[in-house]
Amino acid sequence: MYKLLVVDDEKMIRELIKKYATFEGHEVTEAEDGMEAIEKCKMNQFDLIIMDVMMPELDGFSACREIRKFTDTPVLMLSARGEEYDRIHGFEIGVDDYVVKPFSPKELMMRVNAIIKRGKVKEEAANKDVVCFQGLKVDFDARLVSIDEKNIEMTPKEYELFFYMVRNRGIALSRENLISNVWGYDYYGDDRTLDTHIKLLRKSLGEYARLIVTLRGVGYRFEEK
Repeated sequence: MYKLLVVDDEKMIRELIKKYATFEGHEVTEAEDGMEAIEKCKMNQFDLIIMDVMMPELDGFSACREIRKFTDTPVLMLSARGEEYDRIHGFEIGVDDYVVKPFSPKELMMRVNAIIKRGKVKEEAANKDVVCFQGLKVDFDARLVSIDEKNIEMTPKEYELFFYMVRNRGIALSRENLISNVWGYDYYGDDRTLDTHIKLLRKSLGEYARLIVTLRGVGYRFEEK
């Protein structure tokens, strides 16, 4: 049984999610807006937060940004809009997955279980090596990426994706390979999530974005050059 926080100003939506989550064996706590969500996250430890974007008092994006200041609890964002801008903005602030309303409760639960499973089962492999590419430095053990001695801020999922690519540098990594190893074999989202995170990674890496090479029709490769 896992503890979920469901945040939505629509009572019917909260009750629908709670019904299916409870059936799956999860314990559900509810919040009506972003402010209440932040307070409940400060007082309780949750395994996953399901949060709507558009809410009174404080929207989901702003609430997620505040929550990320004190916890890395996975966040699955709900939205009535599916524009790329919203998806990118969500991933930039640390959202783990994004579901567009109206949604299938069963699919939502599949995504919830997949996210929790990844978080509980997957541990970062102990690796004390430090890899450098000119001014770019990757410290696996410290979970740090720096350019010219200045640390680069990334979301948890960006770190996972980037570290996996660097560990497998020089190897052509298919889209399926990256998704299954970073998001998990049971990931139920679409592969646009991978493209969005690659875009964010390149933005974070600046001049070193060139090290992530697109292999048309295949996937990506991290090159040492």
